[in-house]
Amino acid sequence: MSSNTETFIAKISSELGENGKMEIDQFQMINFSISKDQSHSFVQLLRDQFGFNFLTDLCASHYPNREGSEFEVVYHMHNWVENIRLRIHVGLSKENLEIPSLTDLFAAANWMERETFDFYGIQFLNHPNLKRILNMDEMDYHPLRKEYALEDETRDDKNNNFFGR
Repeated sequence: MSSNTETFIAKISSELGENGKMEIDQFQMINFSISKDQSHSFVQLLRDQFGFNFLTDLCASHYPNREGSEFEVVYHMHNWVENIRLRIHVGLSKENLEIPSLTDLFAAANWMERETFDFYGIQFLNHPNLKRILNMDEMDYHPLRKEYALEDETRDDKNNNFFGR
């Protein structure tokens, strides 16, 4: 780990305080777990004071067995000058799938938030045009949620012996 990264970790840890959790994974990627209430201000802090000027990706995951934070929005950011990458994890409960939009901080968030809404149903508050982007407007579900059976249980033409079961 470079001295730039270690300096950043020391500075951001003092800024984050007890409000979030930081860890470094086996690939030396810095990961933050924060609440949705601090997501916008934390990303703005990273951009304005720590040089994370590139939102590499914004995506989501669904963990149906994780009580209270069944959904997770993940932001990938990059500081090009010091070549530091990080991830931010924000847990959301299935009862309240709302999180502040980052479109006022990063123009690229517009498309990524629409895609995440389209596939998971996560509502990005204050998004300028939150509507489906890849799926048909007529769809009344969000296809990447783990709420549906993986196979059609009504099929009778399938012999499990042919599938190694």
